[in-house]
Amino acid sequence: MKTSVIDIGLHWETPALTTALATAMSQDAPAQVIINTTGSSGIRKRVLLSIDAIEASAELSNSQIGAVPGGIWSLLLPINHIAGVNVLARAIKLGSKIASVDEAADYTAIVPTQLHRALFGDKKLLQHLQSCKAVLVGGSPASKTLLEAASKAGITVITTYGMTETSGGCIYNNRALSGVSVMVDGTGRLMIKGSILANGYEDNQELWNQNFKDGWFLTSDLGTVRDDEVQVIGRSDDVVLSGGENISLYAIENELSTSFPEITFLATAIPDAEWGQKICLISNSEIDYDRISEILKTTLGKQFVPKEFLVMKQIPEIGIGKPDRVKASQIFMDKQR
Repeated sequence: MKTSVIDIGLHWETPALTTALATAMSQDAPAQVIINTTGSSGIRKRVLLSIDAIEASAELSNSQIGAVPGGIWSLLLPINHIAGVNVLARAIKLGSKIASVDEAADYTAIVPTQLHRALFGDKKLLQHLQSCKAVLVGGSPASKTLLEAASKAGITVITTYGMTETSGGCIYNNRALSGVSVMVDGTGRLMIKGSILANGYEDNQELWNQNFKDGWFLTSDLGTVRDDEVQVIGRSDDVVLSGGENISLYAIENELSTSFPEITFLATAIPDAEWGQKICLISNSEIDYDRISEILKTTLGKQFVPKEFLVMKQIPEIGIGKPDRVKASQIFMDKQR
């Protein structure tokens, strides 16, 4: 039986893509969805997902948050990303329409950048999120300070963890969805298994074979699993060696976000003759270098203090709000030329 293909890389309009997904989900014939992703590593991939995997993800998500038939999802994410596709699939399973930010909704999904904007200026988005029964927040880590601010604002946040290769979020509030298994390999990296996994990469099967072993997908994220609670520590490639010390770039961002919740930070590193890797920091607002240095020295250690700073109105991002460390590094290297 011929497999139909829905290539998300094409320029779809929301109604047409919704119809295509609904048709594929209603038929017994095999169907495959191709989603382009760059990911935090900067490597471009075309991920092959069966319609069954996407449908399984939608069912598990709806079940986890208590979504009921007729419940309305709002679409606040682009449909050329797995997160947007997921919203469409969840709505299809509930037999309901898709709402916009201007309409009432029961459930929605956003990235931390959008949550930050809602809490610090976008009143329309804030009101929309406050009216939802559940707001899924994923795509990149949300700081503790941001989550606390959301709670105080009356937003019911559910943190999610996942990637295109796992049909999007498969860990909600640090717990794996039903039927999803999580373990840690010998290097501390998280491994995931379940019906939500992709079939491979259309354009790089060798890379897929490196990351997929015996039914398990090896992520690039470090974490722990204790008593079924999954804690994501950070990406394995977010730890750099600077001056002989292992430095977590995420730890720098998280610590500064606690002290300056209204400012967005992006830490990165560039090759350096003296340090090996020199720590650099971008913020979207003017900051007091001395104060930041003192905070990081006190909380993390002097080795975590960035050697270079840059203020940019728009922090470099990949897709739907993930920090783009590769681009950030290039910006600092270009400054040195």
